[in-house]
Amino acid sequence: MAALQDFEINGIQGGGDLVPDVKGKVVLAVNVASKCGLTPQYEGLEKLYGDLKDQGLAILGFPCNQFGEQEPGTADEIVEFCATNYAVSFPLTEKIEVNGANKHPVYEWLTSATDGFPGDIEWNFEKFLIDRDGKVIKRYPPATAPDDAGLLQDIVDTL
Repeated sequence: MAALQDFEINGIQGGGDLVPDVKGKVVLAVNVASKCGLTPQYEGLEKLYGDLKDQGLAILGFPCNQFGEQEPGTADEIVEFCATNYAVSFPLTEKIEVNGANKHPVYEWLTSATDGFPGDIEWNFEKFLIDRDGKVIKRYPPATAPDDAGLLQDIVDTL
């Protein structure tokens, strides 16, 4: 069985692999987009991160342009948008694909029948909860808000 630590994913502005920075933490992995009806979830994700990062929560945002071309920007444009509009401080990865032939290996793993929760990503802001050992333990649909009671309870239970 694979674990998150078995993969590499670069930060949005370079700087190398982000996975070592989240090793041993509970991770909420979210495919994100700047021009989506669900984009305001950035605010809730940032609040969640601010409230729980000292307890061991990490959030990784994976920008993706596969759903209605709702993440068309360059790396710099995405960073600027997130900082200006939502004061995002959690790490964002390089822009990736989460479905199809060019699906990033992290998303191959997240959506695998063996190690993750099978099935294509439905839309922007789908979420995966990963425990401290790097195992995928839950998947949440895009409309699940960052302050959803069930999601919060699952995070607290995993911390």
